Amino acid sequence: MLKKYYLKNKKRNFSTASIWIKGGSDVDSVGKKGINKILSSLLTRGCEGFNNFTFSEYIESYGAELNQDVFEDGISISIKSLNEHFSKLFPLLELIINKPTLLEIEFQKVKKHSIDFIKKDKENPFNICFENWRKIVYSNHPYAFNTNGNANDVSKITYEDVLLEFKNFKSRDKYLISNNLKINGVSIETLEKTPLEEKSRTKNHDLSPNNRFDYINNDSNQTIIMIGDQTCSRRSSEYLPLKVLESYLSYGMSSALFKLFREKHGITYDLGVYYPIRSGNAPFLIYLSVSNKQALFAFELLSTLLKNLLFNPLTDAEISLAKEKLIGSFLLGNQSLDEILQRKIQLISYGISPISEIDLNSKIEEISSLDILKLTYKYLSKPFLSISGTEKICLEISSRWKKNF
Repeated sequence: MLKKYYLKNKKRNFSTASIWIKGGSDVDSVGKKGINKILSSLLTRGCEGFNNFTFSEYIESYGAELNQDVFEDGISISIKSLNEHFSKLFPLLELIINKPTLLEIEFQKVKKHSIDFIKKDKENPFNICFENWRKIVYSNHPYAFNTNGNANDVSKITYEDVLLEFKNFKSRDKYLISNNLKINGVSIETLEKTPLEEKSRTKNHDLSPNNRFDYINNDSNQTIIMIGDQTCSRRSSEYLPLKVLESYLSYGMSSALFKLFREKHGITYDLGVYYPIRSGNAPFLIYLSVSNKQALFAFELLSTLLKNLLFNPLTDAEISLAKEKLIGSFLLGNQSLDEILQRKIQLISYGISPISEIDLNSKIEEISSLDILKLTYKYLSKPFLSISGTEKICLEISSRWKKNF
């Protein structure tokens, strides 16, 4: 069943609609990792009344955009056009999810593209290090796997497998949102506020130091360090305090990571925090890349930073600036209608009613340094470490890791 919602918004000369289908790579079955990525791509290659070419030509003739993507928790399909053309294009969304053509010849193209993309992904040591980190943190949990799957599984997926997956797809919950009031949906402004869920995480991993560390031998001149753990669901009251921590660590040139690694020591190529929205326990990951020459020093700096976060609360000035930057990032995200709709329909699928900007700011202001200190200790006192570097550097960091964590 497709549930429809609309967003009252300032008058614009274009309309957009986005469908969120509950269940993405997290419902890929064992041995078929990547099947929902293939299905998602195949859905947008023709539907009832259109083959692949006529479908593309029809959309392009109106200057419209059709996009699809797969996440761990769902599949997103959206269409955007000028207002005067929207009534002709909007029906395509329901045809895509209910009556796609799913041609075998298109399946072969999509499958080949998936394999090529996975192989290309493996050429990047940063991606390899991240995939390694996810596996030790999440073990056999769906979040342990790339949404694109792996080459071995994808190569064995058959056309019949995808047709069978589509039968499963048809029974999943689906949510549509648009800024066009003519979709006959429910206004999200009328949705009742949903109480946040207080749910502790499921620990599905061994917390001994040896099981929280792994490395990939990389003979380049670059060492990549990733440290963190799984945290909480977007439904949790712990989500916003962790966003404040993310802001403190990584938002802009005033962030703790930038000031320590770039401004003070000038030793990193890339650094930041990865903390995405998830319906389950989202990863909170600090990452950085340095030259081999600076790798051990960088690890010591990172270790000191983490220990300081675990035992010392943020100062009033630090938490105030972190909150300001977080609120600013939300305001920036509200400049794009596509982003607004995507975010709101994703939250609705998680069982969360989107809150107003005023309520959001109020919740952020209530967060204290003690709240962040407690969550830092809860989630980062026994972190997981993944490194990509030369074997000598990795083993030395491993030795220091066991002493520190």
